[in-house]
Amino acid sequence: MRIEIWSDVVCPWCYVGKRRLETALAGFEHRDDVEIVYRSFELDPSAPQHGHELTTPVLARKYGRSEDEMRQMQLQLTEVAAEEGLAFRLLENVHTNTIDAHRLLHLALDEGGPALQRDLKEALLAAYFVRAEDVGDHDVLHAAATEVGLDDVRVKEVLTGDAYAAAVQADIAQARAYGATGVPFYVVDEKFGISGAQPAEVFAQVLERAWAEARPTLEMAPGGEACGPDGCAV
Repeated sequence: MRIEIWSDVVCPWCYVGKRRLETALAGFEHRDDVEIVYRSFELDPSAPQHGHELTTPVLARKYGRSEDEMRQMQLQLTEVAAEEGLAFRLLENVHTNTIDAHRLLHLALDEGGPALQRDLKEALLAAYFVRAEDVGDHDVLHAAATEVGLDDVRVKEVLTGDAYAAAVQADIAQARAYGATGVPFYVVDEKFGISGAQPAEVFAQVLERAWAEARPTLEMAPGGEACGPDGCAV
């Protein structure tokens, strides 16, 4: 089974959704047969490469709210995240660009497969939301990438060039083709779509259904007389 996840590393609900999916997978009998691949989605491609402004005033302007209202919303989301074991620092987050983070996630997938990509995704989310670091900053990105095992030289090559930029745009185009307008967005076996950070129970239901439909079992009628491997006892 393959789960593709469209998300951004500055999307708080993507981190919450990640934890909820992990909870569902922990109780899924066939979890060892599940492959997770992260796809790119930029919430704000126009964001500055190096964040200087906090997200609170940026979001307040974007959604037509006061900064006090936005702070209260961020504090409420912080409480939701805490229920999933995440210690968010949303009031300290900076508004920053994520294109380079996404390019590194593609590098991780190429170099080490879904497992390495998953490790880098977790490292980047933790850097931004738990430590309030700027994930548009190349020093932060380099540290996260090399700490999970990516080659120092390859990381520098990607960060100083434009490798995987086309792959990022292809991911975004695919999300739009699926009808996704926001993240997180999940696609299971190219058949089942899940929008948003749903409760773990919802993820669990979809996992069970997808597994059952991909591997149907026969419904047997009551047995009748038959011959076995040793012949027929008539």
